[in-house]
Amino acid sequence: MFALCVLALVGLGQAALAETVVAHGYKMAGDDTRVRLVMQFNREPEANWFLLRAPHRLVIDIPDVRFSLEADETNARGLVTDIRYGNIGDDRGRLILSVNGPFAVEAFDILENSSSAGYRLVADLVATSTENFEQALADQVTTTGSTRSTEKGDRVIKGAEPAQARFTVVIDAGHGGIDSGARGVSGAIEKDVTLTFARELKSALEKLNLFRVRMTRDDDSFLRLDERVRIARQHGANLFISVHADTIRYRSVRGATVYTVSDQASDAEAAALAARENLSDELAGLSIEDENHEVSDILMDLIRRETQSFSVRFARTLVGSLSDRVELIKNPHRYAGFKVLRAPDVPSVLLELGYLSNKDDEKQLLDPEWRAKAVDSVIAAIRNFAGATAANGG
Repeated sequence: MFALCVLALVGLGQAALAETVVAHGYKMAGDDTRVRLVMQFNREPEANWFLLRAPHRLVIDIPDVRFSLEADETNARGLVTDIRYGNIGDDRGRLILSVNGPFAVEAFDILENSSSAGYRLVADLVATSTENFEQALADQVTTTGSTRSTEKGDRVIKGAEPAQARFTVVIDAGHGGIDSGARGVSGAIEKDVTLTFARELKSALEKLNLFRVRMTRDDDSFLRLDERVRIARQHGANLFISVHADTIRYRSVRGATVYTVSDQASDAEAAALAARENLSDELAGLSIEDENHEVSDILMDLIRRETQSFSVRFARTLVGSLSDRVELIKNPHRYAGFKVLRAPDVPSVLLELGYLSNKDDEKQLLDPEWRAKAVDSVIAAIRNFAGATAANGG
């Protein structure tokens, strides 16, 4: 009789283990603008998620779960700054991701594995504006307080839709900190030139009292390229302008250039410049992992295309405005694969003010009067673009 009881208890224990959902094989990839996490399960889990602020967090609750994760699997990276997990009673497990600023949950799915047994949880987190995050919190309160897997149509963040009344411009002073950028023929340093111009542009824009203006850096600090993009998105930028002053091997070449992003470069010089600028992180001693973030659905791809169209529109407007007062390079609108211009929902350009390898350009870049003329030209282009965007309902 005793043996039968023991066998019955063993059988019940095995049945309970069979019913338990085991979480294992946690992986995370991404950067400062977006992160994808994937967690494997032995059987299909139920999962709910909700948002918290101060600090910004994603909380994932999973009933009847047992975590079997390796410590080195759950290292934070990119947008995610901390990961905690464990059981919180009644066999309910909780995973908490702390995030570097406001974010959106672009996708959250439970998918059956096709090439192995079990299921996987896939979640995509992307940097977004404070206004969009607060709206998501408000929506959360008015619904169930938590959310299950998203439908495909809900996977597109709306960071390009301005939640604030004023058109927001984010100015990015190129380089900074350990990454000095180019050095001029007379010793001017690119990171100082770009910061001076960015500050002057910000000050002049703010005096108009028409725009909301932010900078990615306002001191001699280093920022990764993806951090610059994240800052633009989290400020809800309607326009992102990255300011640079590079060098080129042909010292006779001079003049301003406006670049937009493209997978195919307009010319060899544009490709070479993009390659140099994209090395910024590596020059600072950071390991480079070029994550290939697949588009979640066709609607997101359409948003990227529309954003690129707006970027080109502003670039042409800026070239036209600069041409009245500033010398331009031949074919002044060019394009290449600049990482800093890759925000999917923020029109972005890289403004090359001139070449520090040319003594005349370097002299102009250090001249307050010349910079004031250039600032006026940039502002005229911004006002034109903002007005057209508003008129078209953008």
